Amino acid sequence: MRAVVVERFGGPEAVEVVETEVPEPGARQVRIKVAAAALNPVDAGVRAGVFGGAGQRIGLGWDVAGTVDAAGAAAAWNAGDEVVALHYGAVKPLGTHAEYVVVDADAVAPAPAGADAVHAATLPLNALTAAQALDLLGLEAGQSLLVTGAAGAVGGYAARLAAYRGVAVTGLAREDDEELVRSLGARFAAGEPAAGGFDAVLDAAVLGERALGWARDGGAYAGVIPGAAPEPVRGVRVGAVEVSADGARLAELVRLVEEGVLALRVAETFSLEDAVKAHARLAEGGVRGRLVLVP
Repeated sequence: MRAVVVERFGGPEAVEVVETEVPEPGARQVRIKVAAAALNPVDAGVRAGVFGGAGQRIGLGWDVAGTVDAAGAAAAWNAGDEVVALHYGAVKPLGTHAEYVVVDADAVAPAPAGADAVHAATLPLNALTAAQALDLLGLEAGQSLLVTGAAGAVGGYAARLAAYRGVAVTGLAREDDEELVRSLGARFAAGEPAAGGFDAVLDAAVLGERALGWARDGGAYAGVIPGAAPEPVRGVRVGAVEVSADGARLAELVRLVEEGVLALRVAETFSLEDAVKAHARLAEGGVRGRLVLVP
């Protein structure tokens, strides 16, 4: 089968499409025939060597939508099931940017009804990251939240989920993203937010100390890069989400897609063979929605 890997670190040119063996599922694992797999900034980080792994072949891709092809012992899925999953891990021999991928059975959820595979593939990593970051903040209805990077994938899901729960959300984004931010149920931050003006900040734009300054004394801050959160000040509780694969939680997010609460955003699709072009497009920036690879 074909798979997208890196064997040396660098820019988009470091990406390769190779032939490799089809993986076999073990106990409590399933093999998914990949229909679509999103390309995320974390893949660019892996490609650039941010997470280490020098001297080995590293498979790219965390998100997958497709069809169960084979199941190991004690895996509660059947061949033919249409599913989505998060294949967690920065340094792994095979990722989801491939024709087949093996994942733990408890990382899998039914694919959202009414959504094609390309759109479904944009859900797992970003929506789980947003939901788990909101868990860190522990906000209640009526409290205030500032989401930086609110027009991006993680920020957009976070803003929409928080607004759905009754949190008063303000989204920080570029001026030309105002309509998008408001469509998520958030106020749009026109200009610099007030210092200390929010119960919590979810820093999807990775602004660090600057974003921390917008949380009130004794408030909360959640970053999206583990180990990269700023030092706490003014009694602000500081944390950073490290996303985890969670099929049950992913199924809840799928239901919100089916109910129309969450929207799946695709910017552009690329064939697996054009993975280098997809990485180059990601590197250009300004992507709204996800780039998706289709085997």
